[in-house]
Amino acid sequence: MDETTEARRLQFRILGSFECWDGTERIRVGGPVHEKVLVTLLLEPQRVIPVFRLMEAVWEEDAPATASHQIRKAVAELRQRIPDGRDLIVTEGPGYRVLTTPDQVDLSRFTEGLEQARNATAAGQSAYAAATLREALALWRGPLLAGSGGTVLTAVSAALEERRLTAVEQLFDLRLAAGENSELIGELREFIDTHPLRETLRGQLMLALFRSGRQADALEEFAKVREFLIDELGIGPGDALTELHNAVLRNSPELAAPPLPTAAPFTPQHKPAVLPYDLRDFTGREEEVRELLGFVEQAPGTGPLIVAIDGMGGSGKTSLAVRAAHQLAENYPDAQLYIDLRGFTPNGLPLTAGAAAEALLRMLSVPGDRIPDDAESRIALWRRTMSTHRMILLLDNAVDASQVRPLLTSPTETLVLVTSRALLVDLDAAHTVSLDVMPPSDSAALVESVLGRTRAGAEPEAVEQLVELCGHLPLALRIAAARLRKRPRWTVRYLVDRLRDDVHRLAELNSGERSVEVTLRLSYEGLTAETREAFRLLGQHPGAEIDTYAAGALLDKGVREAEEVLEYLLDMHLLQQHETGRYAFHDLVRSFAHNLSRGSARPVSEPDGGNGSEADSGQEATRAVVRLLDFALAATDAACDLLFPGRVRTDRPEHRPTTAELPPLDTVAQAREWLEREQDSLLAAVSLAYRWEMDSHVGLLAANVVFPLDLRGRLEEFGELGRIAVTASRRLGDSALLRLSLSNLSVACWKLGRFKEGIEMSEEALALAVSLDDRRGEAKDTGVLGLLLSTMGRYEEALPRLRQSIQIKRQLGADRAEAESLTNLSSLYAEWGRFPEAVEAATRAVALSRSIGSVDKEVEGLTDLAVAMMGLGEATEAADLLARARELAVDIVSPADMSFLLALSADAADWLGQDGQATEWAEAALNLDDLSGAPMCEAAVGNIIGRLHSRNGRYSTARDLHTRAHDAASRIGYRIEEARALAGMAHVLEHLGERGAAMAHRETALEAFDAMGIPTATTT
Repeated sequence: MDETTEARRLQFRILGSFECWDGTERIRVGGPVHEKVLVTLLLEPQRVIPVFRLMEAVWEEDAPATASHQIRKAVAELRQRIPDGRDLIVTEGPGYRVLTTPDQVDLSRFTEGLEQARNATAAGQSAYAAATLREALALWRGPLLAGSGGTVLTAVSAALEERRLTAVEQLFDLRLAAGENSELIGELREFIDTHPLRETLRGQLMLALFRSGRQADALEEFAKVREFLIDELGIGPGDALTELHNAVLRNSPELAAPPLPTAAPFTPQHKPAVLPYDLRDFTGREEEVRELLGFVEQAPGTGPLIVAIDGMGGSGKTSLAVRAAHQLAENYPDAQLYIDLRGFTPNGLPLTAGAAAEALLRMLSVPGDRIPDDAESRIALWRRTMSTHRMILLLDNAVDASQVRPLLTSPTETLVLVTSRALLVDLDAAHTVSLDVMPPSDSAALVESVLGRTRAGAEPEAVEQLVELCGHLPLALRIAAARLRKRPRWTVRYLVDRLRDDVHRLAELNSGERSVEVTLRLSYEGLTAETREAFRLLGQHPGAEIDTYAAGALLDKGVREAEEVLEYLLDMHLLQQHETGRYAFHDLVRSFAHNLSRGSARPVSEPDGGNGSEADSGQEATRAVVRLLDFALAATDAACDLLFPGRVRTDRPEHRPTTAELPPLDTVAQAREWLEREQDSLLAAVSLAYRWEMDSHVGLLAANVVFPLDLRGRLEEFGELGRIAVTASRRLGDSALLRLSLSNLSVACWKLGRFKEGIEMSEEALALAVSLDDRRGEAKDTGVLGLLLSTMGRYEEALPRLRQSIQIKRQLGADRAEAESLTNLSSLYAEWGRFPEAVEAATRAVALSRSIGSVDKEVEGLTDLAVAMMGLGEATEAADLLARARELAVDIVSPADMSFLLALSADAADWLGQDGQATEWAEAALNLDDLSGAPMCEAAVGNIIGRLHSRNGRYSTARDLHTRAHDAASRIGYRIEEARALAGMAHVLEHLGERGAAMAHRETALEAFDAMGIPTATTT
């Protein structure tokens, strides 16, 4: 079987929140009145409950005048909503009777289990009594109606709680008598924490401590309970607890654990085969099945063959183990046994080794009187029996290796298959098969096998999206396909659209008793409290992957400690790892973690909402996010300082330095690699800060992250980040941060060809800089405004602004910023045809960049200097400059800038007669990357390569390139390249014989050049 249960008939759960199930479908019976009526009837099945009793249960002493009518109406509606409801709830005399069987109601099963345990105890069948009590207690999920039933039902619930606690104490007595001691201490302490007045539990804890060799701790426990009882009730401990204390003081031999008898191995008369059924629609996992069978066939040595299958909940571990067991069954003829160790089971505790040994012995039909009462003797008998048989033993759902290890022995010819959500690294000699999610093809095949070939084949694209949204997890795929199969009117696309809502995705992947969320919650609740908190905090990380340094910041731990947490969660399959040192959530686990976070996390602008644990959890989540953002800011500061020397950090007096450990960022290579790897996570961090209204972090972090975005040519994201930073800065009311954000956004607008918007942003930024007396900001924004005006061909307006920017930057000693404006000035002069002045500006830009080690700005200066040299007809010197720029540009400039550099190199090579090299660089410039996101570069490169082809008589190719360049330039208003494209098209059309069109293009181009004040002789 896979990790689901087969459909069952009508079931009612009243211990805890009310639930009604029909097979695998949950039934909504109505509102609170309906639930209270039905629960009251279910408390006493087969008995007539008068209407007045039902009225008391619903309204207590405040029943309305229409109460009896409402009760009858509620019963009528219950009969309609519950399958076969008229046969289930019958009217008799003054009231109603519910005709359920004991196995249909969890309370009935609980009561019956307690009765069986009492009888077994009286008959001396202690092991059976313990197992029965364990099963009964596993049904308990909480008080009736989760405590919301009112005074009448609450009184009933209190009585049931007393019965439960008595059963808990009986079970502890049986386990102590069976030789369990140290393993009970933690469980006893948990019960005592919630029920501190129960002296029986206190005495059991003292006995467990004493038998574990902890006499002093047992005495200390008595001192604690004595002090507690005196403080709370004004009385001392009772006689039984006092006598136990005196016996511990005397180290009385009567307190010692009972001796463990031995038993001879048992030879069964038949050959039991209790494996679950093999799935008919078992799909995929062929490689894992072959690996498992191959190990069994080729394994050397003696002792049990152990295969440990681990994977996240819902990955199909049990299905794989069952399939392999059935295929190998004939090689192990004595028995094929299966037991669920309940490592991750709702409302249940894992089976102890002693309980598992008893269950296995009973599967072999060992008579009850042959099974020892104590756990260690039962285990010993099982191991001796196991050693004499060739059998398959499937131990399903193990919590860890310590639960499994006592059940194994050597020598034996048994094949042991163990499944667990934890990586069982401590299970010596085991062959491990770790299950990942299914490959896409197998995922689609699984959906098809459940849904049907016809229906799945009708929507192949939707099926593909469905398996992606299910994260290729077998359990999720089966649930999704089963929901579609039960709803023939639903299309696959409809369910896909429902699953796209990440907030409700897990709720959609729920079908009856099968639930991805419940499966994940079981893994989560199996963690320690500290690890659960770490899991929740890691869920705050917004990126697709988490490295150990970011995890350390979130968890407020050192990197080594954080790595230990990450590795443990990896072993528990709550994290994945695709690269050493980097961890990721499975998509559905991420949704689960986010859901946990939504319950406690809150933006910093929201009030705490009280001093409860939820508020405390929310505050811890807030602090974790602040730590992560502080870490990201410090790390990007360090990386950008190395990669972009001469840049100036923004003042941030309100931000304390991070205490988190930073990654190694000592060299340019390390900084580049880190920024490249973390770019998407940093973008997500800015978005997270924006959602949490941590607006100062938004602006400051965005100002750093735009550097690598620009470097990699991710201009749309550059622009979007700028907009987020501007919005956050306005929301914060920080004028200095707003100026910085507006300035960065104006640069993004320039690169994206949104010149008018860029001018608006830079003018607002400049006005803020002047009002703040921010000279550095004034220099930056004056220069950006000049750059934008220059690109629009408004050279007369642009020139004084660029000169003013350079002057202020020179006064401030801002060499990097001055070099940047000098290259912009050089570009203006070159476009204007003033090449000697362009050479002068670019030469100084190169010198300044070299003096501060700013390689990226040196490449820009060399490129502009080469353009100016080409304008002067110095192709040889231009080629040398471009060769130096290409050498430096690797990993330094964006793909668009590299494309422009290669296009210029091709042009220079062509002028020098280097046809082969020119062709190679021209092709590389056009094929390097999609330039549609960088329209200025698209236009400039198209025109440069177009002119090259035109000079060499390839007019059709040249026409296509100039046409594309014209489209890109005219789309954004890049006037110089728009005019150049028209001039190039005119030249080409004339050679193609289209003289009329050529003349029209030429006239339009000349008018544009004239309007910009550009001499015609310099236009090409």
